[in-house]
Amino acid sequence: MATSRRSFLKRGASALTLSTLASQAMAEDVADALLTIRRKSINEAVTDELQWTRIAQAFTVSRNILNLNNGGVSPQPKVVQDAAIRYYQFCNEAPTYHMWQLLDKGREPLRAKLAQLGGVSSEEIAVNRNATEALGTVTWGLSLEKGDEVVMSKQDYPNMVHAWKQKELRDGIKIKWISFSFPIENDDDIIRQFVEASTPKTKVWHLTHMVNWNGQILPVKKLCAEARKRSIKTIVDGAHTFAHLDFKISDLNADYFGTSLHKWLCAPFGTGMLYVKKENIRNLWPLFPNDSPQSDNIRKFETLGTRSFAPEQAIGEAILFHESIGGKLKEERLRYLKNYWCEKVANIKRVKLNTSLKPEYSCALANFSIEGMEPEQLSSRLFNEFQIIASPVKWENISGVRITPHIYTLTKDLDRLVEAISKIASI
Repeated sequence: MATSRRSFLKRGASALTLSTLASQAMAEDVADALLTIRRKSINEAVTDELQWTRIAQAFTVSRNILNLNNGGVSPQPKVVQDAAIRYYQFCNEAPTYHMWQLLDKGREPLRAKLAQLGGVSSEEIAVNRNATEALGTVTWGLSLEKGDEVVMSKQDYPNMVHAWKQKELRDGIKIKWISFSFPIENDDDIIRQFVEASTPKTKVWHLTHMVNWNGQILPVKKLCAEARKRSIKTIVDGAHTFAHLDFKISDLNADYFGTSLHKWLCAPFGTGMLYVKKENIRNLWPLFPNDSPQSDNIRKFETLGTRSFAPEQAIGEAILFHESIGGKLKEERLRYLKNYWCEKVANIKRVKLNTSLKPEYSCALANFSIEGMEPEQLSSRLFNEFQIIASPVKWENISGVRITPHIYTLTKDLDRLVEAISKIASI
């Protein structure tokens, strides 16, 4: 026994470093926590802080600076980081062969995984770099005539707004603007504004599934149904809902859907996805043409030239990590975290919540303001005095600071936020 043990230790010393052993132990602890939490009911699981503390070990985030701007871009679990590094090193061994002969073929099983996650056909999914590229492909690829109308909101994401404004300048289409005063807790109020802004010339509704400024969820499924009645195409900006809310793209019945995977899926930076309903592929022009721009092959939207294959291939690990938690549990944990801090600050003097707390109208994202303070001033104080990263917002009827926790965020982190808000508001 002693000899056997000495032999094992001798082999281990040469094969494994202390950091490797620590990493392995941490990974096993995370895996055990995931198994433990999945055995519980949703209501029990979302509040099990011990298990979420163990799951948080999967991330390599700073434990000193508190990152509450995950809505901008989320960190990746270490397994995703390791996969991206591994693929990157593999590419560098023999770039043209490993990239174009081997890893390029890996896009097909990846496409299938993304399609399964989205509840659609793999022949309707293109792998892009972010929501801007995916949605820009649709904006520039649609054949619209001079005078055709597009209905969209002034609260939509700036890159989408700028793209449509440029198309208006260049092609002579007309944008019909809606401006909301959020939060709104009535689906009919939202739908009515889109309907009233539409005319027989309206060809497209550009819909933001979750407004990035304050987390307002729009009734996109209902909006797509209303648009379809009027033969209007629907483009859904799902940058903040894919792998955040528990839904399938197919549930929405949209014509087009674009998202960033480096947000709520926690995939590598610069990864995104485009969905095009099969019947629409042929008539949508690709942003970067190949030899068959009018084909009905979804792959025509992936003609990019030399790209980095490493982040793309590591998306698979992010999907696996997401599925190990489960979409419904993840959504409810994120909503629980939002409600946790919001409910604590709601009654603090001078503090105003700019986000609904009703589950159908918000999840992880929320926005708050303090009377008499500009968003930039407030976010600067959060960071300079409390080392909390948040996002200042001042955009079309919305003024405040956006707070976006993620699954590695713990309630004790949010207690730190609540204390900071309380101190700032009291001065």
